Amino acid sequence: MTPIRVFAYGSLIWRPGFAALRRERAVLPGWARRFWQASTDHRGFPHAPGRVVTLVRDDVARCEGFAFEIDAASADDVLAALDVRESGGYERTRVALQRPDGAALGDAWVWIAHPGNPHWAGGEHDDAVIAQIHHAVGPSGANLEYVLALADALVAEGIDDDEVEGLAARLRAR
Repeated sequence: MTPIRVFAYGSLIWRPGFAALRRERAVLPGWARRFWQASTDHRGFPHAPGRVVTLVRDDVARCEGFAFEIDAASADDVLAALDVRESGGYERTRVALQRPDGAALGDAWVWIAHPGNPHWAGGEHDDAVIAQIHHAVGPSGANLEYVLALADALVAEGIDDDEVEGLAARLRAR
């Protein structure tokens, strides 16, 4: 039987919200983690959105995160709950993961907010975006807390991500 996996690259790393049979370091080649998705449901509101990560195509990138293997008996419930949690422009997508050494790991589900969705923000981290993240708060808490928690989780796991580290450094210096 093929394992059912979920790829975590954002808040699922430190707060998955479901039981996993196994948690394994994984790489998604050809994708980069970016704070290019507006959050109007978790880390902001429609009148004051926050910024959260999504994955964007980048042929030379490799996004490191974790593959969570879930029990087949609870898979439908876990995936349905994640469809609700990862709403606001995200789509469940099947991807092929690798191990950090480049060996094939297998397929996994991941939630990606693609360009063109209603909450797509895109762009660079200029002063306006830094201020947006610094001030945004939503039902799941402060946007600043989200960015710093992701940065801290990646550091704790030994995952280097210049995008996240750079943004966190700018926010901490503010």
